Amino acid sequence: MASTSASLTLPVLPLDGEVVLPGMVVPLDLSDNEVRAAVEAAQAAAPDGSGKPRVLLVPRVDGTYAGTGVLGTVEQVGRLSDGDPGALIRGRARVRIGAGTTGPGAALWVEGALVEEAVPDPLPGAVTELVKEYKALATSWLRKRGAWQVVDRVQQIDDVSALADNSGYSPFLTTAQKVALLETAEPVARLRLATEQLREHLAEQDVAESIAKDVQEGVDRQQREFLLRRQLEAVRKELRELNGDDPDGATDDYRARVEGADLPEKIREAALKEVDKLERASDQSPEGSWIRTWLDTVLEMPWNERTEDRYDIRGAKEVLDAEHAGLEDVKERITEYLAVRKRRADRGLGVVGGRRGGAVLALVGPPGVGKTSLGESVAHAMGRKFVRVALGGVRDEAEIRGHRRTYVGALPGRIVRAVKEAGSMNPVVLLDEIDKVGSDFRGDPAAALLEVLDPAQNHTFRDHYLEVELDLSDVVFLATANVLEAIPEALLDRMELVRLDGYTEDEKVVIARDHLLPRQLERAGLGRDEVVIEEAALRRLAGEYTREAGVRTLERSLARLLRKVAAQAELGDRELPFTVGEDDLRGLIGRPHHVPESAQDPAERRTSVPGVATGLAVTGAGGDVLFVEASLADAETGAAGLTLTGQLGDVMKESAQIALSFLRSHGAELELPVTGLKDRGVHIHFPAGAVPKDGPSAGITMTTALASLLSGRLVRTDVAMTGEVSLTGRVLPIGGVKQKLLAAHRAGITTVVIPKRNEADLDDVPAEVLDKLEVHTVTDVRQVLDIALTPATAGAGADPEAEEAAPVAA
Repeated sequence: MASTSASLTLPVLPLDGEVVLPGMVVPLDLSDNEVRAAVEAAQAAAPDGSGKPRVLLVPRVDGTYAGTGVLGTVEQVGRLSDGDPGALIRGRARVRIGAGTTGPGAALWVEGALVEEAVPDPLPGAVTELVKEYKALATSWLRKRGAWQVVDRVQQIDDVSALADNSGYSPFLTTAQKVALLETAEPVARLRLATEQLREHLAEQDVAESIAKDVQEGVDRQQREFLLRRQLEAVRKELRELNGDDPDGATDDYRARVEGADLPEKIREAALKEVDKLERASDQSPEGSWIRTWLDTVLEMPWNERTEDRYDIRGAKEVLDAEHAGLEDVKERITEYLAVRKRRADRGLGVVGGRRGGAVLALVGPPGVGKTSLGESVAHAMGRKFVRVALGGVRDEAEIRGHRRTYVGALPGRIVRAVKEAGSMNPVVLLDEIDKVGSDFRGDPAAALLEVLDPAQNHTFRDHYLEVELDLSDVVFLATANVLEAIPEALLDRMELVRLDGYTEDEKVVIARDHLLPRQLERAGLGRDEVVIEEAALRRLAGEYTREAGVRTLERSLARLLRKVAAQAELGDRELPFTVGEDDLRGLIGRPHHVPESAQDPAERRTSVPGVATGLAVTGAGGDVLFVEASLADAETGAAGLTLTGQLGDVMKESAQIALSFLRSHGAELELPVTGLKDRGVHIHFPAGAVPKDGPSAGITMTTALASLLSGRLVRTDVAMTGEVSLTGRVLPIGGVKQKLLAAHRAGITTVVIPKRNEADLDDVPAEVLDKLEVHTVTDVRQVLDIALTPATAGAGADPEAEEAAPVAA
């Protein structure tokens, strides 16, 4: 326990930011006015003899004096180590500060009372344990600092109060912590506080030492790894020298390869960052192999390689004409592109707004018309490299944009691989079968193509694998498709559409003679002088043995014909050379499969009975003829209403309803016996029932078939028609006119009826086809009936129930 004794009057020596505890000896600088005034006042008030001057050491924190001070005696006055005047003062005991008073000198004098500290004797067991704990903690801390002499001194202190005050020497204690020790008068409580402070400091020191040790170990490991790698490089260099290899070769030195490569600045910066990562990565790290693969890909890309376009416009057109017959639209478009490129190059406008003069064309047409082979011809004509990218069945978006490098086995997309394969930044890239691209949970590749095929965006195309900008604005993209409707609208909007609607019979003969026949002769092992096929035989092959928009089946027929001739020559049944005439075809490859209606016996033609009309349609294989058959059910057994068969779509079913409604409402005007339609069922059938059919263009064909059935007048065999019909009898425009007229020409049709508003589409039809067709443009279905139906006979116009009796009466 602590108690106070008689009061003392002492000069105050303030300590700013410092605390002196009893038992401590501290030097003070007398150059400070307050310190000097207090020491001089103490010396003036000190009694003569051996009595030492006494001062009151009071901590002053932020201008505020503590409530407890320390009685100090001035042991010595002299010079400090730096030569300044100083005084050595020893703390003696705690003093409780009272009121201020007067005294000699300029110092502040206060009254105070000594605090007497009572320690139980003997010490209780808990206090003894506390003393041991403090000494152990202090010894541990002092040993870490190497202060062995101080350890002995601390171990010799047995007084509880002196042991607690000894912690005032600790440099890690803050001023507030030392003030707390000073103001704790009870010795055991003070020792407990000092022990807690020392324990907390040691715990913090252990954490700091652990962190420093981990950091040092990491630094040492990196330094050791760095040294070992340098030694490994030196060993590899020595091995290369022993094996005769170039020790300075850049096979493994990616930094030298990147710095020596002709790369754009941004690409070089990205590559050097990856080289830095590679040099820091260990050989066992999988990241190292990923970075090497990426760097190899970047270094293999032809960043600054471009082929010079061939600006001989006439020569390019001659190349296209020599390699492909027909296809004038796309040839004209390529010629226009080259002409514009030439003029831009002449005027220094090769790059405008960061974009070059590439092109994006969509070649849409039926199979076999030469879309794929046309791409290679375009590259040949332009003097560019050619790369084909097959998109049929692609369902993964990563096939277009590449995989993220986080995946094992990641690769760049097909676009980047195509450019790398071409070896130039301006190839002709053929995106084959773009309408066959699918989508599933892995993404939509067609959506990934939006940026590739957009001339406004593809100069900054980013592949997920490369993650650097790739300029595709100088690439000529040719996308091929069979069905226009299968291409997403957003993707189609970015491409310039060029339709390839098929070949005429004359063009097929030219293609077969100049391209297909020489190729098949070579494949059959026959010389050009050994087998000669007359042009009449080629024309019959194209017209009667095949019926297609393209020439694939025609080429297969030629191959079959030549194989037959080659086999007969090997068996000794035929001598070479041999000329194949028109009459030799049946003996070699059998009877024709597609005989035109006009060439058949009149009694065998489909339109030889009333109620059958010939229409025109567009399928995935191009244009085709379409027959419409109509019949009336018996009034007693048939059900009233309209029956439709032939796997028809909703639009075509509605067209049939419109055709029937028109005839019912205008039958009297057309002199048709429509009174019996109310009680009898009408059946309209489209042969080839396994093939889905839809669209409005068969409207006038169904109207003509029903009118033929009701009037008993036959539909002309040489007439085919296409057009949408309205309830008022108007003939509305439709699509695919060129393909339909080509199909009519192939089928031997000589007269075609189309809507008046489609007259402009005739400009796209080849002149040789128009010369062989009589095309009627109509606005009303009445005009169609006047053209398509044969003149009325004696029985024409009679009730359909009396059709069988009409010839007898005649």
